[in-house]
Amino acid sequence: MEAVAYIDINAPLVERCRVNDRQAQAELYRRYSKAMFNAALRITGDYAEAEDVLQESFLSAFRELSGYKGDSSFGAWLKRIVVNKSINCLRQRRLQLVPLEDFHHDSAPAEASPPHAHEDAEEQQYRADVLRRCIQELPDGYRVVLSLYLLEGYDHLEIAGILGITESTSKSQYSRARTRLRELAMERGLS
Repeated sequence: MEAVAYIDINAPLVERCRVNDRQAQAELYRRYSKAMFNAALRITGDYAEAEDVLQESFLSAFRELSGYKGDSSFGAWLKRIVVNKSINCLRQRRLQLVPLEDFHHDSAPAEASPPHAHEDAEEQQYRADVLRRCIQELPDGYRVVLSLYLLEGYDHLEIAGILGITESTSKSQYSRARTRLRELAMERGLS
């Protein structure tokens, strides 16, 4: 089987950005701002901070384009910037991972059942909104690990490196986040 070279569809725009082409910068911003804002919001848990992270991330990306070598997609490179800036934002708020001994559960609740096929779109949207609010209520440490693992696709080793914690701490924070999320969801009538 012949290897196929990876071609980033944004390469021409990135090259134009390297010479400070404002239209190219605006186009990259248009393509990526919504997804990057959502990633920042999931990590910071605060709308205003996520907006700040988004702006700082794009400014940094445009200033640091010489560091982008094209070995991954521009979107993946930009996402790393957003994640790092989001985590730095939390660190400025003095992110404290919840110590394991401060949070005990005698038994884990049963797994939530999948949504029924007959639910209409409005009910599913309502459930998704409630779940989003529940995620925002998680302690920072839980929310960050849950977001990085479940929503951003990082593995526990990568999360440990990003947050400066052990891989086992990442796994336990994720497990406890899921348990707490289930509890919050059940309190709000989701099962």
